[in-house]
Amino acid sequence: MLLPRLHCCSGVTAYRLRAAVLIAALLGAGLAGCASYKPLPLPTQAESASSLSELHGYAGTTLPLDATAVERLVLLNNPDLRTAHARHQAAQAQRRQDSVLPNPVVGGSVGYLLSGVGDATAWTASISQDIAALITLKPRREAAKAAADEVDAGLLWEQWQTLGKARLLVIGLVEGDRQIQLQQQALDVLKQREARITQQVGKGNLERLTVEPDLSAAADARAAMDDLQRRRLDQQQQLTALLGLKPDVVVPLAPLARADLDAASVQSEAATISRRRPDMVALQLGYQAQDASLRAAVLAQFPPLSIGYDASQDNSRVRNGGPAVSFALPIFDRNQGNIGVARATREQLHQEYVTRLATSRDEVNGLLAQYAQLHEQWLALAPVTSDAVNAAARARTAWQAGLLDLRSYVDLDVAAINRQIAMIALEQAMLEQQAALELLVGRGMPSSLDQDVIAP
Repeated sequence: MLLPRLHCCSGVTAYRLRAAVLIAALLGAGLAGCASYKPLPLPTQAESASSLSELHGYAGTTLPLDATAVERLVLLNNPDLRTAHARHQAAQAQRRQDSVLPNPVVGGSVGYLLSGVGDATAWTASISQDIAALITLKPRREAAKAAADEVDAGLLWEQWQTLGKARLLVIGLVEGDRQIQLQQQALDVLKQREARITQQVGKGNLERLTVEPDLSAAADARAAMDDLQRRRLDQQQQLTALLGLKPDVVVPLAPLARADLDAASVQSEAATISRRRPDMVALQLGYQAQDASLRAAVLAQFPPLSIGYDASQDNSRVRNGGPAVSFALPIFDRNQGNIGVARATREQLHQEYVTRLATSRDEVNGLLAQYAQLHEQWLALAPVTSDAVNAAARARTAWQAGLLDLRSYVDLDVAAINRQIAMIALEQAMLEQQAALELLVGRGMPSSLDQDVIAP
């Protein structure tokens, strides 16, 4: 009689051993997919690059740098853009989290026999799956994808704006250097006249009251030079900050290529702003994400439902098993609050997109009108400047020949220089308007981004 009992016990032991091995394998597989923690300590010190050669993508043979080279270095080295890459990683991580299937729920309990007629340990076991989470899975995945793509489009727009800022700084620095060079010429001749006037006043040959306008002209020229130099230093430091350089690093810049603005081409590109500009694409993706969230909220108004299987054994070894269903009665909460918030948010994004689309076209038209005005002013000033330069050249020849006094020569020379500076200021303003228009219409951006965007 002992042999069968021993055989039965060995079978139970083998069954328990196989169950333990299966549980251990499942736990091992689950632990293998778990993430691990690795510390990332903060540095005690950090500093910007101290020379151009330390920048990523820099080639020493390209000096001086043209606008395209500067923009490329900004893209590769700008500290804010490099930091913004973390937002892309976070958005992709959130997308993965919002796209995973809900885990099934497993439960169980053990009831040890403490007293009574039973002869076995009672137990219960169950497994269930949230059906409501499966119903809303598709719109939640769509919302997560659109939200992640929205972040990428926003980062692309941030890069484009940073490039636009770098372009404006290059324009200001290059054109500012031209103005400084001319202002230095005016200051030199004014200082020469000022020195002779001061010498004659000291000798009593001239009354200071009569030559005060000449002395004031020299002081005004110094003040104008100081303003130009302060502005240049500020722009230089802004450019080095965009490049991730220390403020005292000098960035040599090449002269700018000039071309007339094609207004018809700008108007044509403005017609595709909704698919060209990353900020418009980001708004569309944000709207799509919110629309999917609204559909998920509508689907979630139905009662939360879980379906599974329950099994149990009592102390007398009676076993039961069968399907199990649980759901909430939608008496008070039918998800109406979340639906209302999602619908209102979608309406807000819709209105924001429509407003941005309308104002972007208005901004383009406004800048085109300003550029046309600047161009007309430049055309009107060009012949006047040419005449002033020719008159200054003749005056210099006459002064050197002793046919014209120094005061008259300097007045004509400074007047010509001031007109040239005014011409450069108009050219700088036109270049800045061109850069602003290229930024607004997304010139240089792809005609359509990778995302499948459908305007609302």
